[in-house]
Amino acid sequence: MNASVDLIIFDCDGVLVDSEVISCRAHAEVLTRHGYPISSEQVFDRFLGRSTRQANLEIEAELGHSLPDDFHVQLRDELFQSFAAKLEAVPHIDAALDAIGQPVCVASSGSQERMRVSLGRVGLYDTFAPNIFSATQVRNGKPAPDLFLFAAAQMQTAPSRCLVIEDSVPGITGAVAAGMTVLGFHGGSHCRPGYAETLRAAGAVMTFNDMRELPGLIGRIEASVVPG
Repeated sequence: MNASVDLIIFDCDGVLVDSEVISCRAHAEVLTRHGYPISSEQVFDRFLGRSTRQANLEIEAELGHSLPDDFHVQLRDELFQSFAAKLEAVPHIDAALDAIGQPVCVASSGSQERMRVSLGRVGLYDTFAPNIFSATQVRNGKPAPDLFLFAAAQMQTAPSRCLVIEDSVPGITGAVAAGMTVLGFHGGSHCRPGYAETLRAAGAVMTFNDMRELPGLIGRIEASVVPG
């Protein structure tokens, strides 16, 4: 592994904002309303880290018909109402960002509109803008490497010099496929017992559950002190 870290790529949901529980619940409620009964736990298991576009294609194939034309609007409205009432930043993310010396960007399965709302809600949008990249900008979302490679290209950084912070298996899979080093974060409210092992099995070189650990972990990677 190349120890030089020239760019930190953050996922958004579950890494910068503690949104996954809110998102899975909203997604489950809207899908159930439209004749596809599903629990928030099932949404977590099947769709965490993947784009809504990919999830909808899978669901429509099972239903045998398209979701309503305004499905996206209904889901967006449900989600943004919940964000306004409940969304918080991942604890200590501000302190971690203040301590990181490398350039940073965001690569998320969420839309640009969603990130404007979620990152804006917790005061992080201006920290990253304009270096905020969405799966809607590439052909294939996570677990494909496309989004990570796009982010690296936009930031003019070689993939081997990128460090990705991810909380989902599709995200880790995509980053590894892009030739990047990945840290698995399991400090979000959606993370279950044993989730760290799941992230390591997907390819995370290390896992952590407190953002205050991140600057030190970056230093360990740059020093090539990575446990086996």
